[in-house]
Amino acid sequence: MTTMTNLTKTTSTTSPDDSNAPLIPLPPTAARATALAGSAIALAGTFLAWTWSEEFPGNLTVTGYPGGLQTLTLTVALLTLLFTLSGYGIKGLRWLTPGGTNSPVRLLALATLGTTGFTMGAISVVLGGLVNLEPGAWISGTGALIATIGAFALPHDAHGEQPPTGLWERIRHTLKAPAPGTPQKLPGWAEILVITGVFAAGLALFAYGIDIEYPELFIGFLIAVGFAFAALGKAGLLRRLSQLAGTHRKVAMIAALVAAICFPFTQTNDQYALIGAQVLIFATVALGLNVVVGLAGLLDLGYVAFLGVGAYTAALVSGTASSAFDVKFPFWAAALAGAAASLIFGVIIGAPTLRLRGDYLAIVTLGFGEIFRITVLNLNGVTGPDITNGSNGVTNVPDLNILGFDLGIQHDFLGFSLTRSSNYFLLMLLFTVIVVLVFRRSAESRIGRAWVAIREDETAATAMGINAFRLKLLAFALGAALAGFAGSVQAHLGYSVTPEQYQFAGSVAPNSAFLLAAVILGGMGTIAGPLIGAALLYLIPAKLAFMQDYQLVLFGLALILLMRFRPEGLIADRRKKLEFHEHEQQTTPDAPPPGSTTGVAKAGA
Repeated sequence: MTTMTNLTKTTSTTSPDDSNAPLIPLPPTAARATALAGSAIALAGTFLAWTWSEEFPGNLTVTGYPGGLQTLTLTVALLTLLFTLSGYGIKGLRWLTPGGTNSPVRLLALATLGTTGFTMGAISVVLGGLVNLEPGAWISGTGALIATIGAFALPHDAHGEQPPTGLWERIRHTLKAPAPGTPQKLPGWAEILVITGVFAAGLALFAYGIDIEYPELFIGFLIAVGFAFAALGKAGLLRRLSQLAGTHRKVAMIAALVAAICFPFTQTNDQYALIGAQVLIFATVALGLNVVVGLAGLLDLGYVAFLGVGAYTAALVSGTASSAFDVKFPFWAAALAGAAASLIFGVIIGAPTLRLRGDYLAIVTLGFGEIFRITVLNLNGVTGPDITNGSNGVTNVPDLNILGFDLGIQHDFLGFSLTRSSNYFLLMLLFTVIVVLVFRRSAESRIGRAWVAIREDETAATAMGINAFRLKLLAFALGAALAGFAGSVQAHLGYSVTPEQYQFAGSVAPNSAFLLAAVILGGMGTIAGPLIGAALLYLIPAKLAFMQDYQLVLFGLALILLMRFRPEGLIADRRKKLEFHEHEQQTTPDAPPPGSTTGVAKAGA
């Protein structure tokens, strides 16, 4: 009897149901102390020299003053330290982890290890061997490794659900979104301060990233920001920020607009302000595509052609000597002409093709994009009428002059110098605000609900009385007009318009493939999603030009990883969250399940 009792005790102790055990067998207290000590050691190592030679970019030879990649390690190590301390229940730090305490520590420890390890490897490659590493690098690397070991020894945040089993499931559990919790209520003034501080921090982060001059620092920046963003999401802070922004929507929109307006004043290099203006063009066109793909569910693979129609129209009526028409419209008329021309082409192309669905519609729109590019290539006076100058395009497009304000020259404002690129950035920001307002009003209207109903189930929407063809044509025309609107600015910003700018895929952005990826990457049907996705897809290749030969390979790999770990996109709407995360359906009883006809009924009302 005693033997059977001992056997029962042994079996219950080693039961496979105890799947919440950590990967590394350490007591939780010791694991947290290990992670705390490791992050402190990694942080301390950043104040020592990491290499002896100034040939490595960033000057990592100074003791007592972190620089370059050291600052990134210092930042993520400090975040690891703070999030680890929040697990002790220290008053004032618990607000950091409303969605869980241990998974964010693991991700931040990986950020510290990845940033430090990459820096050590880059120093060895650039300078020629590990011998070029000074003690500071070894101290930070050892501390990052210790912090990672301690972080993975912590138990997983189960949130009342079945704990993960196996290494792969545990890693997936660390990366996926946390279960919603009850956040601590803040006073109204404090919530407004939080929103303002977050947008100010976002401006500083974007300005820092776009101002990076050498690729080693930018790669380290991507590693640190990627893991830190995932950690903040896992901690529940991003969900909390989304709730605050929804509660104070007007404050959030004003804060975002003010932060964007301040961006040109943070730049001293005109090249980076130019990248910012081009990012806004890419983002605005992606938001226009979001009307077609994200709201109406129409797969358009030739959308960049509408951008080209608007750009060519604005360029041809700009008064340039290379134009076939001897006219010069004021800018407001040129912008409206570009939007109107794209809208007309959208109706002409959509009317005979939008009765198709799915893959067939995608093939037809892809064909239209190629027809547009070949047509403007052949309108060269040899194989067709001399309208677009063929492969030479419309060149020498003059700078804009709006109410006596010449965007092509530098202007001084409150002690700051606004360059040509900064002027166009502010103009494109105004266009972006207009497109955002149009998208938001459309999405929240009866027509927007009808688009969503068609996207979810066109047959059911038609059965509820929705004229699917008419509404799909409206979405197609609106998306085309928004693209043409942005194209009118692109023509003047780039001085010229050529056919190779408007391809389905290639190394030049924006193109149809990258625009579609920006919508999917950011989150279909949302406003912030395509803006963030477009910014990432334009900024990363622009800063990593030396990897241009591997751009499409890395792009494909990134999409595979994204679809594996976050198929709803970086910023997902409520319906997508319910569709891809079934466990949240039980915690959100007021939300209709995916495929529900509730939205169809409302749209048909």
